[in-house]
Amino acid sequence: MLQDLDRAERMRLMKFVCSFAWADLEIHRREREFVSRLVGRLELTKDEEVEVAGWLEVPPPAGELDPTTIPAQHRAVFVAAVRGMVEADGVVNQDERDCLTLFEQLLETRGSS
Repeated sequence: MLQDLDRAERMRLMKFVCSFAWADLEIHRREREFVSRLVGRLELTKDEEVEVAGWLEVPPPAGELDPTTIPAQHRAVFVAAVRGMVEADGVVNQDERDCLTLFEQLLETRGSS
């Protein structure tokens, strides 16, 4: 599934994943580890890795995060990755749960991913 994403989609995925790391306004060690593993699985370049690391220091711009622009064929992959991020630190608070639910609803993948 991840291999089906082109370079632009891989970076878009990471932008969403990093934005969800900020849902509780704190980046935890396990979230950083999750991002690092995903970066490796996506085989990002060094420049891309640096850009992703920046999103863990400062959240990606909200204006660049429109879930409805994610291609239908990639939506389940995005939801799974975002869900992994939300659960990465072992604690899912209500704000994170609400954000994930809204994301799933916007992508209409709830229950199918």
